[in-house]
Amino acid sequence: MKNYLLLFLLTISLIRVAKAQKTTAEKFPNNLEKIKVFPNPATTTITILGLKNTPKASILIFDIYGNSVLRHQWEVKNSALNIPIANLDKGIYTVTISSKEQQVKTKFYKQ
Repeated sequence: MKNYLLLFLLTISLIRVAKAQKTTAEKFPNNLEKIKVFPNPATTTITILGLKNTPKASILIFDIYGNSVLRHQWEVKNSALNIPIANLDKGIYTVTISSKEQQVKTKFYKQ
């Protein structure tokens, strides 16, 4: 009986994880596309390739603690974006790019 209960709870947990992953994929379907960030680690600028061209994209960069460290709007041309990061401290950062065309979230390391 104990083993069946444990198996049941494990199955429920796996179903919840699968639903959560599906929900994330539905909210951010373009995250599944190939987005490339280089150089990684970076020192002065990061280049992000694989974006959809748009006249206005909102760029947000967060540090490892979730603090917003950069907020800007740029045009995405030639499926690429160059973001200056020279003023950031060394560490791991998350960049979120939002536009009408797509929403992308990725990470990079500042050296």
